[in-house]
Amino acid sequence: MKNSILPIAIFVITLISSPQITAQEFKGLDKSPMDMAAFPSSYRVSDKIVKVIYSRPQLKGRDLMKLAPPEKVWRTGANEAVEITFYKDVVFGGKAVKAGVYSLFVIPSLDEDWTIIINKSKNVWGSYYYKQEQDVVRVSGVTSKADKNIEAFSMIFDKDMTLKMGWGNTVISVPIK
Repeated sequence: MKNSILPIAIFVITLISSPQITAQEFKGLDKSPMDMAAFPSSYRVSDKIVKVIYSRPQLKGRDLMKLAPPEKVWRTGANEAVEITFYKDVVFGGKAVKAGVYSLFVIPSLDEDWTIIINKSKNVWGSYYYKQEQDVVRVSGVTSKADKNIEAFSMIFDKDMTLKMGWGNTVISVPIK
């Protein structure tokens, strides 16, 4: 009996003295939640060609051009810069890009197509640490108008592996081969 009480006592003391995790310690949802888009888009396909991880800010009555000012490098969403992973060498907007992990930035425009930038820097907050000398490629993204308002910034790959970024009534498309 004495032999079984000691291990039980140690177990109980360990449980009592361990820090307890409570619901109050967990954060609520982020105002610009993180999301992912990939090609192929099926979650059951493990042989991906490209994947983007990004945060999804919402307009909430604000003007897109104030959130993503024209002619300035924008982080492409919210929070950290978008992380884009190419699992194979690709042609991104007509330019060759080697397989690897990169950041994706854009330069919005009022009058013409937006500039899409693949950059070597990784794990950076916003575009505050963007350095042009780290650019791998700059391509022109074709701008079009959405049929309906896109409240939360969104990224998808269509069936032809074209990356589409949409927010407000603006859609930017970049073909990937």
